[in-house]
Formats: sequence, C-alpha cells, structure tokens
Amino acid sequence: MATNCTSIIQSLAWCQGTPELPGIKRRIYYISKDQIVQWPTLAHDNRGRLTAAAYAGNFVLAADANWKYIDILPDKSQLTSEAQGEYPSQTQLNKLTAVHPGVGVAASALAAYVNNNDCVFLVETVRGKYRVVGSEAWQVKSTVAQDLGQGPTGTTSTTLSVEATDECPAPFYYGKIETEDGIIQPEQATIAGETTHINYNGTTYTEDNIAELFTAVATDTGRTPQQVEARYDTILENYAGNTALAAMEFEQVIAEWRAAQAANP
Repeated sequence: MATNCTSIIQSLAWCQGTPELPGIKRRIYYISKDQIVQWPTLAHDNRGRLTAAAYAGNFVLAADANWKYIDILPDKSQLTSEAQGEYPSQTQLNKLTAVHPGVGVAASALAAYVNNNDCVFLVETVRGKYRVVGSEAWQVKSTVAQDLGQGPTGTTSTTLSVEATDECPAPFYYGKIETEDGIIQPEQATIAGETTHINYNGTTYTEDNIAELFTAVATDTGRTPQQVEARYDTILENYAGNTALAAMEFEQVIAEWRAAQAANP
C-alpha cells in the first residue's frame, strides 16, 4: 500500500530589486548549555519533518544566568551553513567565525572557557534578526585562536571558530534575550515586511478576513470556528506574534486536519 505523505514543500518567491543585506552585527551573545533550563522549539509535522526554520518560545535560563556578549569585527566575521551527511540523514553544519580585536587577559580567559565547553551562540544579522548557532541535540565545537600581531603594522586578534550541527541553517530566534545589561525584547506582532497570507481553497486570507478562514476550515474539517481560531492563536503565541511564521505552520495544521477528515469521514 502506498504511503500518503502530505507535502510540506512550499514556493519560494523573491521580488526583483529586493535588497538582501549581507553580514552580521558587531555584538554576538553566548551561553553554556548547562545554564539553559528549557529550549524553545522548532515546529515539526507528525512525521518529524521540519516545517519552520524559526524557534517558537523563549530560552529559559537557570537562576542568575544570562547571555554574555562578545564584541567582534563584523568585516572579518561570518556565519555560514552547509549540508553534511548522507541522504536521508543529512543535517546542516553551521559555522561561525567571530573575530575579536583584543588579546588581553579577558580575551585569553574566554579562550580557556569556550574551548572546553558546550556553548550556544546568538548572532544578529544586519537586518536585526537573531540566528542560533548550536542545538540541544548535538554538541557544539568551539575553538579559539589568538594572534598578537607581527611588527609595527601587524594586527592583533582573538578568533572564535564555532561548528554546530542542526536541522536547518542557523534557526531564527524571536524570543527574549536575557543579558547582563537587561532583556532584549522579543519581536512583537507582525515583523516588518512579513504579514499573514494564508491560501485556502483558492482564496487568500489576511488578517482582515481571517475569521472567514476559520469558518471555512471548520466546515471542511468537522471542527467549530472557535476551535480553529483557538489553534491559530496558540500557534501565533508560540511564534511570539510573528504572523508569517504562524501562517506557515497553520497551513500545515489545516492540511493534516483535512487529511484526517478524509480518512475518517
């Protein structure tokens, strides 16, 4: 008997002329995994397939723990990702190179600490999005190299190299970041340029007519509009108000509901 697999493949559009700004910002954050009490989650379908590349929820830290920062030279630092392994067990290897200009006592102490610890890193892109380097499932390898420079025109540096296996390229993180200088607030409501667009039965629904979507889905899946709306609200809350990410997962939930209804009319 053939297996009925609901497709999770989606179109990937790009509007000509849309700028894609490269690079990362001058401050990254890190914390030891043993100071993380609870991880945010990545959305999967009932077959274990990843359906979103952004974490839902927040990192919950141990009492008195917080994210520490490292100031870096953005022009010499980089975040990349590449596939590794063999089909159907391929994963992503996320690589962070972060160059700090100092070579003093504090920078040297950082090397001793990070070299022998399993740490997670938060990297902010030029557009202000935070990406996570490090996962709960796999150990993170961090190494530090130091260069005291050569001659009067040389350059000093402490270079942090991180390799972290994950399910996808450095997942996005919209949750709160508790630092020693205070909390960086999570992104709220709609992210700039990202709005709710849910396509269903040939109709595109936005926040202006989303109540009509709840009614249509309820009719096709044997649920009430209130139940459908409650599920959407839960997903939206999990994504810290990011309606674009919530819409992606909600479409997957609708597909699963319809498949279940078809199998058990």
